[in-house]
Amino acid sequence: MGLFGQSDVWAHLVDTRLPQYLSNSFGLVVGVSLGVVLFGVPSAALVSLCDFPGRRALSLALLLPLAFPAYILAYTYTGLLDPAGPMARWIDPRALDSIRSLPGAAVMLSLVLYPYVYLLARASFLSRSASTLEVGRTLGLTPLRSTIKLALPMARPAIVAGLTLALMETLADYGTVAFFGVPTFTTGIMRAYHGMGDAVAAAQLALTLLAFVALLVLLEKYSRRKLRYFSGSSRRSHSRVQLTGRNAGLAILVCALPPLLGFGVPGLTLLWWGLTDARDQWADLVPHALSSFGLASAAALLLVGSALALGYAERTAPSRLTRGLTQIAGLGYALPGTIIAVGVLIPLAQADQWLFLFFRDHLGVNVGLPLTGTVAAVLVAYGARFTAVSLGAITSGLGRIKPSLDEAATLLGYRPLQIVRRVHVPLMRGAVLTSALVVFVDVLKELPATLILRPFDFNTLAVRAYELASDERLLDAAPASLMIVAVGLIPVVYLNRSVSEAKY
Repeated sequence: MGLFGQSDVWAHLVDTRLPQYLSNSFGLVVGVSLGVVLFGVPSAALVSLCDFPGRRALSLALLLPLAFPAYILAYTYTGLLDPAGPMARWIDPRALDSIRSLPGAAVMLSLVLYPYVYLLARASFLSRSASTLEVGRTLGLTPLRSTIKLALPMARPAIVAGLTLALMETLADYGTVAFFGVPTFTTGIMRAYHGMGDAVAAAQLALTLLAFVALLVLLEKYSRRKLRYFSGSSRRSHSRVQLTGRNAGLAILVCALPPLLGFGVPGLTLLWWGLTDARDQWADLVPHALSSFGLASAAALLLVGSALALGYAERTAPSRLTRGLTQIAGLGYALPGTIIAVGVLIPLAQADQWLFLFFRDHLGVNVGLPLTGTVAAVLVAYGARFTAVSLGAITSGLGRIKPSLDEAATLLGYRPLQIVRRVHVPLMRGAVLTSALVVFVDVLKELPATLILRPFDFNTLAVRAYELASDERLLDAAPASLMIVAVGLIPVVYLNRSVSEAKY
């Protein structure tokens, strides 16, 4: 049956489940939009435009929830609010039912995704002209009105860009909505493939979700099609509004609440569970950790290598072909992991069938499933999903190397590969390490594509945490979750340093 053909499963989904997938996905988009803007924009404005006690520490703390996958946050808060949990005496038992719902999923996703809006809005606020708000004050505007009328409109493109990234991650989420029992496209794709065994219906759902994502991207571009804000350069240091007394306390509260709820409370909870109730789980975690780190390391090496090849090809032989390949490679990050997995699975399954028949008929060898039966399929999916992440850092690093260095190396007799190894890589060591690190952490946290494509009896830390949580063994999931979060902190700290040291 063709991909667009009718099937009983697809007809059943259209009649019964598709409206629910659409309404829940739309509800998540609306809820997360409100949450990330509410958490991200005021905090970004306060740490960028104002000065108050603890501002520098809070500017870092506001980024920390990026280290938490949303599904781990969902597990942790469910364990905290459980009637048999540590907060049972202070929490209404109905709180657990209220959090395991669509609004609860929106809150969980907002708490870990608001840093996208915060980070880009903060960079925009910091890059403003030093005199912009002072001009507003000379016109009689208070600092608050100057921020609303001048700084906020100038930051609107950055806010919209951060919001779009957060919503793409929302549509791609599987672990949170599956655990909370909220039917969305990602849970529907997984149900169609694993539960019903219908890859065609899963692919059709994936195409519908892809249309949703494409619409989101188009709306983002349309919303800022006529926006042009320019900020004159200034060598003066940015003067911040000094907050004292009640205003300073309110600013601290606004900036401390999101990281407290998105990192502090769940982080301390996981640490306590990992050192007490789940301390026996650490030994069982070793094979899963080795599998995760091995898979993430292989993906990082492959993707950094491919990003170097693409970036260098575009640098040395710019053409429509190289530019087109680079743009195509960058599209994958906008696609949810479930779409990538289904898109990879169908052709690789066909290739596996062809390889099996070829080796059996011509060589008398049973090769099994060399692609879908090994981690090869998982690595292909990671390549499609995360090449954009690696390519961005590599392209940025290459852009800072003057072309004259390439010409000088060529005159000295170096071949292209020698130029890359002996000139480019040493000069862009930081970009290469950043690229590898971000890919490593993203692969470590990735869940839906790994669930669909992993070989039999192959578990990663993310899959192990998901399985334990699905069995309601929330405390036992703490060590795996804690390890993912700890590794995820490394690029967050590095990212904060990069933003803080940037020259605006």
